Parts: sequence; structure tokens; C-alpha cells
Amino acid sequence: MKQVNTHLSRLVHDVAAQLGNREALIYKDFGSKEWKSYSWNDFSRRVKLVSNALLNLGVGVQENLGVFSQNTVQYLFTDFGAWGIRAVTIPFYATSSEQQIQFMIHDARIRFLFVGEQAQYDKAWRVFATCQSLERIIAFDPAVVFAPADTTSMHFTDFLKLGEGLPRQSEVDNLMAQATMDDTANILYTSGTTGDSKGVVLSCGQYHAAMEANHKCVPVTSDDRVLNFLPFTHIFEKGWKILCITVGARLIVNTNPMEVQQSMRETHPTCMSAVPRFWEKVYMGVNEKIESSGAVKRRLFEHALKVGYRHNIEYLSRGKRPPMALRMEYEMLNKTVFSLVRRELGLENAHFFPTAGAAVNPKVEEFVHSIGINMVVGYGLTESLATVSCNHLGEPWTVGSVGVPIEGISIRISDDGEVLLKGPTITSGYYNRADLTQQAFTADGYFRTGDAGYLKNGELFLTERIKDLFKTSNGKYIAPQMIESKLLVDKYIDQIAIIADERKFVSALIIPEYRLLEQYAREHNISYNDRRDLCQNAEVHQMLMERIDTLQQQLAQYEQVKRFTLLPQPFSLERGELTNTLKIKRRVLNENYRKEIDLMYKEA
Repeated sequence: MKQVNTHLSRLVHDVAAQLGNREALIYKDFGSKEWKSYSWNDFSRRVKLVSNALLNLGVGVQENLGVFSQNTVQYLFTDFGAWGIRAVTIPFYATSSEQQIQFMIHDARIRFLFVGEQAQYDKAWRVFATCQSLERIIAFDPAVVFAPADTTSMHFTDFLKLGEGLPRQSEVDNLMAQATMDDTANILYTSGTTGDSKGVVLSCGQYHAAMEANHKCVPVTSDDRVLNFLPFTHIFEKGWKILCITVGARLIVNTNPMEVQQSMRETHPTCMSAVPRFWEKVYMGVNEKIESSGAVKRRLFEHALKVGYRHNIEYLSRGKRPPMALRMEYEMLNKTVFSLVRRELGLENAHFFPTAGAAVNPKVEEFVHSIGINMVVGYGLTESLATVSCNHLGEPWTVGSVGVPIEGISIRISDDGEVLLKGPTITSGYYNRADLTQQAFTADGYFRTGDAGYLKNGELFLTERIKDLFKTSNGKYIAPQMIESKLLVDKYIDQIAIIADERKFVSALIIPEYRLLEQYAREHNISYNDRRDLCQNAEVHQMLMERIDTLQQQLAQYEQVKRFTLLPQPFSLERGELTNTLKIKRRVLNENYRKEIDLMYKEA
């Protein structure tokens, strides 16, 4: 099937006109273990029901609607149904706090809020009385129990009944005909590592341009089975999902992020977008299994990895044809060793896997490619409607780069190294914030990304997040994300935050992988009372320091972690230490762990 890149208001219906009863969506009902499916015709009909129901509720052109949910098929119906009547959807992360949703509802003057399940409903109801604009909550999960005093909320199944028989379809058709590329499709509030969220305005025209450009370099087709793992709230997943719809790919909607690996094994996707941390976990999990295998298996896998590296990195990534002997050995190992690894992951039919959202550790990137999985590394922002650049399958690429700019994007590097962007996929600005919009652009209209980088042989390389740069008290600049990325591949490290700003040396707060650390303690007869006791154990510290020193050998002396503190509990959304995209909030960590940090610098 050729790409169908029509206006978002029509997109699902136009694809359905071509694919009809072919399977479109694979999903589970809330609380169910059984996978079900909808055809393209089913998908189109439910989108029309939502459009009609919204008109019956009195939703107007370019009115803002809130969606506070994890990934569900109902979420998709709501998005496209809203666009069908030229309304705007504003996605909230399913983990958003009451304070965050209250801010967004107030800022965007939201009247109707769609929620996923009980946890989201409960938060929405608790702020209902303080949100003057909010009129009604609509719950996707039919098991949601409404508060006794709640007389306005309704379940999504009852909401759809407002559209039964499509009584307003002629109005819907007229609105589709009037839709323009200047219409706002979404306002995406950034999760914000500092201060209040900013509402990034994304137009239908930006989506159209993004689909056009990405289609030329991202080879998803109607034959692909695409697992939706990242939240639809995240621009990476939202843009990727729509690209997949434009070519008629099957979408596998994973509602519970904690079950993603189980979902992979059950549904056998060919593609999935992910953040680097997912592949770091895969890397550590495979290595853990190999380490615990017998010596013969371990040597075989290590040899296979060397062959995979030579074949896929030294030759293919550089656009060179591997020698016949290497090619034959790789094909044999691919069918025997690597196929078993991919089958264990549920990726027997792996096509390619877009990866972005943070720096990718070169070791992890090399490993994933070596075992025969095409990781397509890219770079983008909410403000650029996801992709700015990415690797292209079948074309040369370099480990450590974030690929080649997509068509239509102009990249300029400022005098201080900042990556600047211009093009049809770049936002016009921030909702209700003319001041921030003005600050975000140069005088000649380039968007300031806040990322430092450089171009080499047509590829973009990122060096650090400019605002995250630390300056030690000795005047040395430290890029914390780069150091964190290097250390996160250690199997004993689950989360890490580098500390260095205005300090004499680099230190770190580390959340260990408790299960493996406890296993290490048992194997080495280390007694402890609880996790806090284990985290303070001198033998454990010595073991981890040795592993950290091995990983940071290539860093300059002033960049190397000299001391660290193991924490007995993970960094938390509830304590404000993480954003909804699980990025660390350094200012909050510095406040919450001031005592532990100061202790690392005592008498230093």
C-alpha cells in the first residue's frame, strides 16, 4: 500500500477505504489477558462515533480536549475523532500528578477530560472542584467507579452512545472539508525538568510535513506489526504511530508498560520505537544470562558477537560489502546463536527499531546491531514534532551519531555549538507564552534546541545538553548525561545522577539493581539487615567502584566519578525527582539528597 498522508481529520477513514476489513489494531481490554483486534473499518467507524458524540456534547472548532491515560485503543479513537471535527487534543502523561493536571486544565481551559482507569479518574476528580473550566470526565475503563458526589462523569461506552447512528455526520463531513493545515492538532506540555510545563503547539501541517519527510527515510510498511510501547503522550510515539497508520501497518497497543517484554513475546512485533534505556536493559539481561552460562556457551557467544560486530559494524555500517567467508560465518551464527536471542525477546521477525530520547551508549548500540537487530538511532524534540535526524537503513551510519537530517530540516550550529533548527516541522511556539516563544527562536527564525553538537560528513553528533553542563569549582566543564550513559550499562546500576556543579570533583547518586546486588551479597556471604544496610556495605562499595573505574577509563580524570552513594529507594515521580518521561530533575535531587551529597564532599 502507498502512503496515505491526508489531513489528520480524514486519515483513518482514507486508509480504511483502501484496507477495509484488514486487521488494524491489536489490543487487550482493561484487565484482560486476551489479545483482540479491530479492522480498519472498525477503527474508522469508532472514530466517526467519537466525532458525532463530541458534537453532541457541544465541542467547538479548535476547542481543547484533555486525554489523561495510558495507551489504549480508546485513546486512538478519541484523538482521531477530535481531529475529525477540528478539535485539539492535549495529552497528559498517565503518571501526571494532580498539580500537573490542574495546571494544564487551567492553562488550556479544558472542559472535557478523558481518563484511562481508576488512578487517573481519582486524580481528576480530586482537582475537579478547583478547575473552573472542567465540566465532565469521561473514563475509558468501564470498571472505573465514580465518586458518589460525581453526577457528571460518564464511561466511554456511554459516551459513544451519543454518536450512535452518526446523527451529526453531515456536520462532521463539512468540518473535515473546512479543515486546514494551519489547524492546531495538539498542545503537548513538556514534562519540564525545571519550572512549569510549556505547551508546545503542533499543527496539522507540521504532522503532514513530518509524515512526508519520515516516509522517505523510515521504511515501515503495511506488512509491519508495530508494538506501541512508549506513551502516546510522548511526541516520539505519537508521531511514529501516525506514520505507521499512513502506510496501513498493524498497531499493537500495549497498555501496561511493565508488560512490554511479555507483549513482545506474545505478539511478535517487527518494529517498536523505544528509548535507549530499553535496549540497555536488553543488553544487561542478555549479558547476565551469558555470564551465568557454562564456559563453552560463553565462549561461543563472545565469538558470535565479534563476528556480528565485524559483519554489521565494520562492514555494513560503513557501506562496505563483507568478505564471503565472514558473510557465510555470520549467516550461520545468525541462524543459530542470534536467532535464539531474538526469539527470547519475541523479535523473530525483527525489521527495525527507532530509538531516541536520550544518548545511546556506543557499547549498547554495537551490541544490538551485532545480534542482528536494526536499531535506527535518531534525534528530535517535541518542538520539532519528533524526528530531526536519524540513521537510514541500508545506508552508511556511524556509531555515536544521531543520523542524517530528514528532508526539509535546516540545521545550523551556532558559534557556541548549539544545534539550531528551521523547517516545516518546527513548532510556531508555546501556548499562551509569547515571551518563551520569542526566547526560543533566533532573530532569523531558527529554533534553539538547547543541545550542543556538530555535523560531520552529513551526520549529526550531539555532545551535551547545554543547560545541563556542570562547572566544577576547579573550572572544568562536565557533561553529566554523557557520564551517566557510560555507567548505566553496568548490570548493578539501575538509575544514576551525576553530581559536580560547583563541586571539587564528580560524584554520583546511584540506585542499584537491588535484585542483582542482593544476589551478589548472598554469593559472597555478605550479611545485611535491610537495603539501607546493604547499600552502605564497604565490600559492596569496593566491588562497584572497581566496575565504575573500568567503565570510565576513557574519561578525563576530572570527568571520572570519585565517590558515590548507593540509595535504598529508587528516584520517584511522587517525590518530584523524575519527569513523566523519567528524566531526572537535578534541582530536586540536589534538594532531596543534600545530606548524602554533602557527606560525599566532607573533608574532600
